[in-house]
Amino acid sequence: MGLSVRKRGGAAGAGLVALVLAAGAAGCGTEKTVDIDPAAAVAKAAKNTEEITSLNYRMKGEVPGEGQIEGTAAMSMKPLAMSMKMEVAPGGASAPEGGEVEIRLVDQAMFINGGEEAAKEMDGKTWIKFDLAALGAGDELSELGAAGQADKNPASEAGFMADAEGVEEIGTETVDGVETTHYKGTITLADLRESLKDEDQETREARETTLEQYEDLGIDKMTMDMWVDGDERAKQFRVRADAEEGPMDMTITFFDINKPVEVKVPPAAETMDLAEMMNDLQAG
Repeated sequence: MGLSVRKRGGAAGAGLVALVLAAGAAGCGTEKTVDIDPAAAVAKAAKNTEEITSLNYRMKGEVPGEGQIEGTAAMSMKPLAMSMKMEVAPGGASAPEGGEVEIRLVDQAMFINGGEEAAKEMDGKTWIKFDLAALGAGDELSELGAAGQADKNPASEAGFMADAEGVEEIGTETVDGVETTHYKGTITLADLRESLKDEDQETREARETTLEQYEDLGIDKMTMDMWVDGDERAKQFRVRADAEEGPMDMTITFFDINKPVEVKVPPAAETMDLAEMMNDLQAG
């Protein structure tokens, strides 16, 4: 499976997506959310969700420029660390030949496992290291296709739902054995950007990264669904939108909230440092 880097201005990975990607509830809450106004219930759940410190999540859906992706991730907010494994359909920016992509974000560096194909071109090394401080974190992440989802805090993304319009309660549904209340609403990126001025600096910075990635995709309006559990946090959320390179439809489900997350740096002997390689080329 080969890896490729795309230029800024193209479709950044969403994820989930997007991609990049709202946090959820511990997998044991079963009480129904208090019966209050849908908009107020969603706002409270979004706030509670953004206050979590770590989470595990599953993601599944379609990302513009990438196609179908499916994966799992574990993420710690402070310090920021993330471990993600994704199955990517052939033809995407991150893995043109398709297959599994493994990404780790730790100590201000992103590591991408290119597998056997990458090893053929990197003296047997399977990991590529992107030193975000040396290379420019914002630009590098948005050039990495689906890998650009790695610095997304899904808890922040769930917070977008608090600013959605026309929020309505769909009904009670069970997600991963947990009873939840399903809500739905729509929101524009213009409204999201306007709402940033009322947030504290930490929240603004967390949401700004995701907004920029959505803007790079050419998205201006999204439909969002949130499933709220008995702890009044998001157990699951879904984002749908039309982008320049096709539809986006990503669902993220959360579990193991506020449990320890450990992300290990790959062995140095198996890692090619992109910053060092570029410095060597410039020196040569």
